[in-house]
Amino acid sequence: MEILQSIIIFLSQTVIIVLAIVAVLITIATIIAKAKQQKSFDIQLLHEKYEEQQKALKLATLNDAELKIEKKRLKKEEKAKSNEMPKNRVFVLDFLKGDIKASASEHLREEITTILGVATPQDEVVVNVESPGGLVHGYGFAAAQLLRLKTANIHLTVCVDQVAASGGYLMACTANRILAAPFALVGSIGVVAQVPNFNKLLKKHDVDYKEYTAGDYKRTVSIFGEITEKGEAKFKEQLEVTHDLFKTFVSANRPKMDISKVATGEFWYGEMAIKLGLVDEIRTSDDYLLSKAKTHQVIRVSFEQKPSFSDKISGALANAFSMTLNKIIEQNSAVKKL
Repeated sequence: MEILQSIIIFLSQTVIIVLAIVAVLITIATIIAKAKQQKSFDIQLLHEKYEEQQKALKLATLNDAELKIEKKRLKKEEKAKSNEMPKNRVFVLDFLKGDIKASASEHLREEITTILGVATPQDEVVVNVESPGGLVHGYGFAAAQLLRLKTANIHLTVCVDQVAASGGYLMACTANRILAAPFALVGSIGVVAQVPNFNKLLKKHDVDYKEYTAGDYKRTVSIFGEITEKGEAKFKEQLEVTHDLFKTFVSANRPKMDISKVATGEFWYGEMAIKLGLVDEIRTSDDYLLSKAKTHQVIRVSFEQKPSFSDKISGALANAFSMTLNKIIEQNSAVKKL
């Protein structure tokens, strides 16, 4: 009887907990439906960061007498700075996770829109680009965002520390000046498409596959359909058209470069890239920003997609549910041991 009573009590507690959770979920669901995802910008003053780090390192290497003298000097320096005229600004943006869809372009759009609201032609925007390329329309959109800066007469510098190939170079070529690290990989001005075809395999196993389209070239090649000479020829033609658009865009932004030499789909490293006109200077982004910090305000602007209210609530509920479930398992184990 005691075991039966324990089981009944356990089941009752479980039902109450489940009902409570359901009630909370229903309440939260109503709030979630109205909640919007929060968006915010992270602003980092890199010139101050560099200065503080350098000060800390210098002070750490001084003896007591030197430390006393240096601290007095720094106080005088701070007073003098308070009377200085405001410095010109360098805004820094990062496009460092260039996936095949150019997903980071949505953040780039928000960042540039914000900067355009405050920047003047006396300012500069530095964009760190790292991408091996991807979808044409995705990287075309990202490049169009960068062109907004040039249209506003704001000097645009693109830094490539590792790779800006294909779609990545489509973005980089929009800059007034391109900097690349010695072994950075740039170029790959070409177009590629890969389409696996299982039509022969389907026929081998007597699988009938039909594809219905309206329009001669609605589907030139497909994964399961039979690839015809006509369809394949059209597909190749479309690739050439895209390549021509790519070359035209690069030529418009890098008019001094001989496009016939670089639009072969090949890529090059830093030094050779300079000779071909793909980049303008061999230099890392860190070195460039550090030099700018001596005479400019260097401000990193990054868009952040903060967790929405629903994300926070769902996370909290998941943790609470996990803890409750663990307790129920422990209680159930204890009953069985009785």
